[in-house]
Amino acid sequence: MFVTLLLTVLAIYAAVCTLVFFRQRSMIYYPQAFEGGTVLALIGGARVGVTLHEQPGPSAVIYFGGNAEAVGYSLPELQAAFPGQSLYLMHYRGYGATPGEPTEDGLFADAQALYEHVRAGHPQITLVGRSLGSGIATRLASVKPVDRLVLVTPYDSMAGAASHHFPWLPVRLLLRDRYDSASYAARVNAPTTIFAAERDEVIPRASSAALYRSFRPGLATFHVVPGVGHNDISLRQLALH
Repeated sequence: MFVTLLLTVLAIYAAVCTLVFFRQRSMIYYPQAFEGGTVLALIGGARVGVTLHEQPGPSAVIYFGGNAEAVGYSLPELQAAFPGQSLYLMHYRGYGATPGEPTEDGLFADAQALYEHVRAGHPQITLVGRSLGSGIATRLASVKPVDRLVLVTPYDSMAGAASHHFPWLPVRLLLRDRYDSASYAARVNAPTTIFAAERDEVIPRASSAALYRSFRPGLATFHVVPGVGHNDISLRQLALH
């Protein structure tokens, strides 16, 4: 009877792992509709949806939002945080009017194409990544020259953050989109500012702190925003630092 029970438990556990493996992207990405924005036809045939706020001058900000964020609604906060700068808010594949389905490699390819488009008209670029988008921004900053990197509620890796919520699953074996920011951080050359939410219920503080320690000494600064959680930390905080 004990052996039968054990085999039943193992079979259920294996079934759960299989289900998580095949459905994991629906657990990571939550595409949001957004009426507006512009679909840019970029180098290499990429079609990327963006919300634009163009300004004269050399400086531009590229923003990568959270996994359930319609980034167009973040435009007023980013205008307040980066006055006088051009803003490019990238809609992920499947979000807004951007075609396709989101994957780590696909979103990073779009981010690179958007970077090259922005760089052609703006030699000074700041990358801002929030939550999921912090992984895209960090990886992009590790391979492209940028003037500043700003990360809001970031993680050291998707596996590290997910393991906090699912300690009973072999997350590191199951994950297909890994967003291993800590492995890219050491190759970043831009001054980096990290904002963690004091009451973050999604990204453990330890995960954000581990990412901070992955940057070269003296390159990054770490700020804990008091009294806020993962979803109500304001991008206007960026203007204060």
